[in-house]
Amino acid sequence: MNITKDKTVAETVTENIKSAHIFKKYGIDFCCGGGVTIEKACAKKNIDYLILKKELDAIDIIVSNTYNYDNWNLSFLIDHILNIHHTYVEANIPLLIQYANRVAKVHGHHYTEVVEINNLFTEVANELMIHMKKEENILFPYIKQLVAAKKKGILSLEPPFGTVKNPIQMMEDEHENAGNIFKKIAKLSTNYTPPKGACNTFKALYAKLEEFEQDLHQHIHLENNILFPKAIELEKQ
Repeated sequence: MNITKDKTVAETVTENIKSAHIFKKYGIDFCCGGGVTIEKACAKKNIDYLILKKELDAIDIIVSNTYNYDNWNLSFLIDHILNIHHTYVEANIPLLIQYANRVAKVHGHHYTEVVEINNLFTEVANELMIHMKKEENILFPYIKQLVAAKKKGILSLEPPFGTVKNPIQMMEDEHENAGNIFKKIAKLSTNYTPPKGACNTFKALYAKLEEFEQDLHQHIHLENNILFPKAIELEKQ
């Protein structure tokens, strides 16, 4: 983005809706109070303008993910899922809840679908937080134990859940439920298309929901299609 001190917050968000998430992070009003320059908004919040500018400039930097996940060691793949996808979910749920609550409160009387979107996202957010803790505390540690056991030549492990297939089946069922909820959200939002004349918070909500869904698809793909089948095979060995 071409960020200058004289560009207003509102102009920046209009140019690229993803910048709204940066302003929200720093508590800068990009909706009703977006008419001030970025420099003045930073001064008001006692924020270093250059730090904010650097983050805004980096919004559209595309990182090429040409990783061959299928060749990764399972322990390394688990760490990637934790560091990238679990961290993303934990960091972005609070932001999305704020957006969804705000849009439902302000616009729900006219756009009734945003009230249902708010309820659906709250539901899936709560489920995902519990789901990830089960992976982090139970399933992932066991898979790492399997990897370590194979290296050491240990022939068998006795997990409390019988076989790795049992928690994996539970995780896959919960993945499917999360996916179905996002299908409903996408349908209600007309594939994340804000209505004509929507305010910046409305636009930011839909943009962030779409981003969240894309990350979730990649997250689930890595687990369902790579990690889980290999963990089942490793346990058999």
